[in-house]
Amino acid sequence: MRITKFGHACVRIEHDGAVVVLDPGVFTQPEALDGATAVLITHEHPDHYHPPLLENNDAPIYTIGSVAAQIQKGAPAVHERTTVVKPGDTFDVGLPVTAINEKHAVIHPELPHIDNSGYLIQAGDTKIFHPGDALDGPGQPVDVLFLPVSAPWARSADLIDFAREVGASKTLAIHDRVYSEAGSKTFDTQAGALIPAERGYVRLADGADL
Repeated sequence: MRITKFGHACVRIEHDGAVVVLDPGVFTQPEALDGATAVLITHEHPDHYHPPLLENNDAPIYTIGSVAAQIQKGAPAVHERTTVVKPGDTFDVGLPVTAINEKHAVIHPELPHIDNSGYLIQAGDTKIFHPGDALDGPGQPVDVLFLPVSAPWARSADLIDFAREVGASKTLAIHDRVYSEAGSKTFDTQAGALIPAERGYVRLADGADL
């Protein structure tokens, strides 16, 4: 199995012939989708969903209803290969996937509270969880957690406590374009001290493999 971190919240999982790309957004390098066999999108914010990347690839898209509506409006050709999934749905993208949870974290009470789906992916013996923009866990043990590490909807303490609660064997930093380099180093120092060493917290450069 190969897991590659791309820009911001985008991660690519390759296993047993499947190439699954999650959340290719405006900060994602186009090569993240090279050879993709499926794309999963957690929610509609542009740092997770960027239509031009989808238009330049012919992989099937799996996402929630609100994103599918945006695709139908802005990228109708992509909509023809889009499948809507709901919380609790299990589906096959070359790897078994379960859609988990249904709401984005609250940014501010006066802003719309949009939908968001996390995805639990089974790659061989490895369970992988991408929460999208939420701190709602998968409800079961996982081997790899993709952990948001900077967001306007969370404090560092919230993010670290979420990682500790999930308790994955490996914790990969994602959603990291909001902080400056100095801010990222500060979070990494805190996470390294507060997430148990056996959980293997790591931040990768774009294009690097876990």
